[in-house]
Amino acid sequence: MKEPKIAIVHDFLNQQGGAEYVVAIIHEMYPTAPIYTSIYKKGSTWSHFNDADIRTSWMQKIPFIYKFFKLFFFLYPLAFIFFDLKEYDIIISSSTAFAKGIRVRFGQEHICYMHAPPRFLYRTEEYVKKEQINVLFKLFMPYLLTALRVWDQITMKRITHIIANSENIKERIQKTYNRYALIIYPPVDTGRFSMSIKTKNYYLIVSRLVGYKRVDLAVEACKKIGRKLIVIGSGSDINFIKEISTDNIIVMGRQPDDVVEKMMQECRGFIFPGEEDFGISPVEAQACGKPIIAYRAGGALETVIEGKTGVFFNEQSVDSLVQAILSFEEIKWDKYFISRNAGRFSKDRFKAELQSIINNLVAISSDTQYQKYKLFFRDKRLQQEKKTIRELILHYRNTM
Repeated sequence: MKEPKIAIVHDFLNQQGGAEYVVAIIHEMYPTAPIYTSIYKKGSTWSHFNDADIRTSWMQKIPFIYKFFKLFFFLYPLAFIFFDLKEYDIIISSSTAFAKGIRVRFGQEHICYMHAPPRFLYRTEEYVKKEQINVLFKLFMPYLLTALRVWDQITMKRITHIIANSENIKERIQKTYNRYALIIYPPVDTGRFSMSIKTKNYYLIVSRLVGYKRVDLAVEACKKIGRKLIVIGSGSDINFIKEISTDNIIVMGRQPDDVVEKMMQECRGFIFPGEEDFGISPVEAQACGKPIIAYRAGGALETVIEGKTGVFFNEQSVDSLVQAILSFEEIKWDKYFISRNAGRFSKDRFKAELQSIINNLVAISSDTQYQKYKLFFRDKRLQQEKKTIRELILHYRNTM
């Protein structure tokens, strides 16, 4: 049986986040597979991509695209439509929005690792508030979003296999698209973290400094009860975080990996005040044996075991977080149990689970009956698409 020809697709490679790390690990698994993406900025994302065969779209040539890449959201579908991937047997897309819309031919297997349904389409009010969209642009957004929601719903029907990054996202996929998804937790490089015999008297946050991360909550809570807090990370809110900080708050900005590891190993606890679809940094802190103080929402509900590896606070308010910190300080934590819990999300586990899916697809691809089923469902899908395009347009117009 010949080796399948694989292509990897991702929305954009211009930042160093969890979604990009997933692509980096898939690249480790299939180093000869090309990576198709809308834009790529070398040096702004993971070093894993330095030796990768990265193929960008025409959007790469747009002036100031790196700075304003989110404002061009209405163009990304066109970027992926124009990619020609007919020569590949298996397409693995990593997507929060656009990469899953890649064109496929009959017979191709399209595995989509979905980090979340697009927030700007289905949690629009939350997204607009987070990104601080200007008033003029808001006037045109409803019309653009109507078209993009229709496109998004249709392209989801062309994906043969959906993988969610958590139970939280699996439920949102079911609610948004009425599609079933397998769960493979994202890869976390837990092996590079170790426990330390030292524990110093400070709390730690490692995060991009943007509004929805709610780092401000941790700053205000630690100010209120006089706890030392160290903040590592950069982003659009860094000046704001520095402005509201007092002497017990240290904002270090972006730091190299070895500094982050040392700070995690020696912190008293790790604060995670935002809502994330998964959230890698709390798992990294747990790999160091450090307990978590997390907002009770999103992926933290799956990575943190209440009372065993951390505590939750119920409201994104200063008082709620203060109470959680005080409760946290009353508990005697077992760092060995905490570290073992992080092992559930290891990089090796991710690779094994994804490879198992690929192997199964390769094994059944030569099955004649399987191909007949695929042909049958393709025809049914095309009929359904024609029938529902008008229904989708009418539905989203009515919700504008």
